[in-house]
Amino acid sequence: MTLPRIFLFITLLLFGAIGVAAYVKKRPAAAKQERVEQPEQQQVVEIDIASLAPKAVVVAPVEADKNVPVSPNVPVSPVEDTPDCDRIHLLFQKDSPLPIVQTIQYKSKVPWKTGRSAWLVDYAAHYKTHLHFIARSLNGRPDYNPKPASEGQSFNVLAQNVNFYFYTLIDIARCKLMLYAMLPDTQERILLKTYRVSLGRLDSTKPSGSLTPIGKYSLGSRIAVYQPKMMGTYKGKRTEMITVFGTRWMPFDKELGPCSEPAKGYGIHGTPWCINGEGRLTDNPESIGRYESDGCIRLKAQDVEELFSIVSTHETIVEIVSDFSKVQLPGKETIY
Repeated sequence: MTLPRIFLFITLLLFGAIGVAAYVKKRPAAAKQERVEQPEQQQVVEIDIASLAPKAVVVAPVEADKNVPVSPNVPVSPVEDTPDCDRIHLLFQKDSPLPIVQTIQYKSKVPWKTGRSAWLVDYAAHYKTHLHFIARSLNGRPDYNPKPASEGQSFNVLAQNVNFYFYTLIDIARCKLMLYAMLPDTQERILLKTYRVSLGRLDSTKPSGSLTPIGKYSLGSRIAVYQPKMMGTYKGKRTEMITVFGTRWMPFDKELGPCSEPAKGYGIHGTPWCINGEGRLTDNPESIGRYESDGCIRLKAQDVEELFSIVSTHETIVEIVSDFSKVQLPGKETIY
């Protein structure tokens, strides 16, 4: 082998060795880079954002109990929905099986009223039953205009010899109000009716997730009945009150436990009336089932007038919760 060929052979071996060394050095770095990037690729594949989004909306508020209401268009709990019922007619039915009412007969001469004949308003005061309640019982339908009673005519009043109070449970997530009669002596609770309501606008900065507070309140006695053209002061301005509170107003009185807001300024009232397409002032129930109020609980006119006739003269507790299924109600459910 000549000297030039020997030199060429050595040169080829040298470059080959350098190439092998560079390849060996590059593989560990590449392998290391693959090990670092692989978990990130796996994470992207495993997290399905589309599948998690519905769970984040529906499940999170209930599990964490953050008192955040959910849109009424999203079912919060398809298994444990609010118990819907309507047994209100039993309150006004003569000889009702409900223990919280009694049927009496009208007599103009009664021992508890002297000096003149007893009027229906006297019966209302004596039996601590609103005149509208008596009127509906006498009229036999949801008509709260009192008419003169005939001697011996029968009607219902709230029972005097039974220890009971009314309890309204308001579910923010479902825009529902459940009216119960509670009997502490027998540890019974009677669900009378479930109403659909409108609640405060959604606000994530509030503990309830809404302008409607959460907590337990007593219902106050400074109640009001409004009719068209009745004026009052609202937010410092002269206002036709029916356009703000509807036909009835029942304010909260005081807090009965931990509450997210003080009682003052909150209450239960009707949907505000507005001018319709015919230019007439009328009830506008379209907000029912939505979050549109400044924090109060709204009911459509016929519902708030019904509720007013029942609870406005008797002890009533209002409890507002994010989810009714989280509440442990006292006593046992009794159905009549």
